[in-house]
Amino acid sequence: MAKEVLVTGAGGFIGSHLTEALVRAGYQVQALVHYNSSNSWGWLSQLPIEIKQALSVTQGDIRDAEQMRSLSQGKELIFHLAALIAIPYSYQASRSYIETNVTGTLNILHAGLANDCRVLHTSTSEVYGTALYVPIDEKHPLQGQSPYSASKIAADMLAESFYRSFELPVTIVRPFNTFGPRQSARAVIPTILSQLLSDKETLELGALSPTRDLNYVANTVSAYLTVAESGLGNGEVINFGSGHEIAIGDLAELLMKLTGIHKPLVSTAERQRPSGSEVERLLCDPNKAKNIFNWESQYSLEQGLELTIPWLRDNLHIYRPESYTV
Repeated sequence: MAKEVLVTGAGGFIGSHLTEALVRAGYQVQALVHYNSSNSWGWLSQLPIEIKQALSVTQGDIRDAEQMRSLSQGKELIFHLAALIAIPYSYQASRSYIETNVTGTLNILHAGLANDCRVLHTSTSEVYGTALYVPIDEKHPLQGQSPYSASKIAADMLAESFYRSFELPVTIVRPFNTFGPRQSARAVIPTILSQLLSDKETLELGALSPTRDLNYVANTVSAYLTVAESGLGNGEVINFGSGHEIAIGDLAELLMKLTGIHKPLVSTAERQRPSGSEVERLLCDPNKAKNIFNWESQYSLEQGLELTIPWLRDNLHIYRPESYTV
């Protein structure tokens, strides 16, 4: 098992959960958070004190090749999660997605090659676009239906090329839609819950018909740990999802049932993606993960929601349910 590791994007939603799990599992973790003048560690600041004391935290930027090479020295494994991920913002600032998601990933791959590190590169189910068939396996065509998804496709292809060209031990981890505590307001479940739990009179969403394969964050973290500890999967793309889908409108109804709060559901133009960019259906085929790693989701959608609702209720003050978060 790799003991000394680098986690990029450690201050983010999934990154903070993964970092905590790695420390608890006995790894020595170098956590990279995005540089900011307030010295914020992002969501890492909410971790238990014993976890924070065990961490080595560095502020930086994956766009800096020299810093990535320095940080990865002596590490056996890089968990690469750092990325710009908000789809609506990618319509407004597409160049920043190329610089961070593509060039940043190139820097991580070069750092892994220079320092003999295995790399677990984070992909996204958004690279598949609207499903051409379901369930979606790893052979499904890739479709760049947003600047964000296009940037992630490019990053994935770079990771694949470094395996084929330089024999870099890299696995492309492709989680479907992850949710749970600490998720940003731009994601659909915090969007719904923050509005339900606030004094807003209506629940405003975008398109209600698209389906998503939603996974509690502990499932996604277990996927990373399973891949890391197995030593298997070099050169492979692996989907990690539940194999179940739910429409956004049905998800809203489910959350109203679980919270006991019912509000009129309104689909607004502001929250709609451009018509050719909307991903209408995502449903994971997790069989490859099962066959190679014996991995399966442990938390169902409802179990994950039951764990997420109390956290968001207690942290409602950090969200702005009265406005649309891009």
